[in-house]
Amino acid sequence: MKTPKPEFSASFRASLAQIAGNGNLRTDPADCWPYGYDNSRRHALPQAVVFAADETQIAALVRLCAESGVPLIARGRGTGTTGATVPDRGGIVLSFERMDQIIRLAPADRLAIVQPGVLNAQLQQALEPLGFFWPPDPTSAATCTIGGNLAYNSGGPRAVKYGTPRDNTLGLRAVSGRGEPFHTGVLTTKGVIGYDLTRLIIGSEGTLALITEATLKLTPLPETKRTVRATYVDIHSAAAAVSAIMAQPVTPCALEFMDASAIATVRHYSEIDLPEGVGALLMIEVDGPRACIDDALSAVSAAARVDGLIALRQATTAAEVAAIWKTRKSLSPALRHLAPKKINEDVVVPVSRMGEFIDGLERLAHETGIRIVNFGHAGNGNIHVNLLINPDDAGEVSFAKDCLDTMFALVLRLGGTLSGEHGVGLEKRDFVSRELDPVALRLMLEIKRGFDPIGILNPGKALPDTVKTELF
Repeated sequence: MKTPKPEFSASFRASLAQIAGNGNLRTDPADCWPYGYDNSRRHALPQAVVFAADETQIAALVRLCAESGVPLIARGRGTGTTGATVPDRGGIVLSFERMDQIIRLAPADRLAIVQPGVLNAQLQQALEPLGFFWPPDPTSAATCTIGGNLAYNSGGPRAVKYGTPRDNTLGLRAVSGRGEPFHTGVLTTKGVIGYDLTRLIIGSEGTLALITEATLKLTPLPETKRTVRATYVDIHSAAAAVSAIMAQPVTPCALEFMDASAIATVRHYSEIDLPEGVGALLMIEVDGPRACIDDALSAVSAAARVDGLIALRQATTAAEVAAIWKTRKSLSPALRHLAPKKINEDVVVPVSRMGEFIDGLERLAHETGIRIVNFGHAGNGNIHVNLLINPDDAGEVSFAKDCLDTMFALVLRLGGTLSGEHGVGLEKRDFVSRELDPVALRLMLEIKRGFDPIGILNPGKALPDTVKTELF
């Protein structure tokens, strides 16, 4: 049953136009249509689109929507994969694409202050001449916004060493669901006054507050980097290597993996320099000072030499580095060719149980007839599970639903979590109660009501609307 969309009265429309400001409002369906989608393939037409201009405008817009019960959905560039920015209940999409200013770069204090519409790559380019970077590096860095990174707590390969946005954000300015601007966090790397609202808002998918400014913690660029490719007979050997690598003192800055199915997919569509019989592949990068990089590489390489290793290859030139990463970069185009509308799930299991998880997925693929290809961030057990289906085939779609249900049950049985960096949105909302403790879930819904009492901020996303809890 669809939730009815709110009707806009004439007075509401007049107030909306006044608050949005000249050139910042779209109401024609043709103009609004592109703002109703994200990379999940879901789409719903918003009733209006407002381009965020400043905090005062945003606060006034929130108050207007709260008074009228109109949903308000924040949007960056629509690169998310879970439907979190899709206005499935109607209302207004608030696009932050024009709030794209880097307000302050302060290398002496190792911080940057930015608006949410700044692209990840734009910030990295501004920081590089100063000798710094912001660690989160999603695959979509060239097109995704800092606000989106914060909304999903999106990490990327570097998260294994440098952490996620929650670990690299000092403070925020935001607007609550009451239309109240407020500030969280500090300008320093230490501070314990009050509850940590910064980390609470990050990853909340726009359901608690609308971020208008972020103070980001910067990291000095490493002096140098080394790259290694390790091939193994099977995923169990690769998983053992990952556990060994992560158990010694040198943490790699990237530790990526591909399973046998992913390797076979790339082989079919691209020439790759891999020996036959490879059942799993690790791509490893180590960074740090030049004076100790060789020792760091030796330590990581030694840990990677476990039973089942086929070959360990170090890149010594830029061309060789590119060749090592070519296999990984060839995978996404190959998957798009095989299944343009594939299902891409993002789950995490303990590193020590990666092999067990992949085995379970292989059995699931055999039982359902659905081809499953796996790759991801091995260092923290973050696995991207790709179900290659034809969405126009009702039988395959039905099998895929059962497959996802079984896969999520396996993730939780292994002590994992249903999302590592893609968020929940609509795609995983109905599974959330399987993972979260019921009392914790009730507390989260109460927090939501505290920030957004009317429930206008991205309603129906991230958490179920209600939860049944028995207290003794």
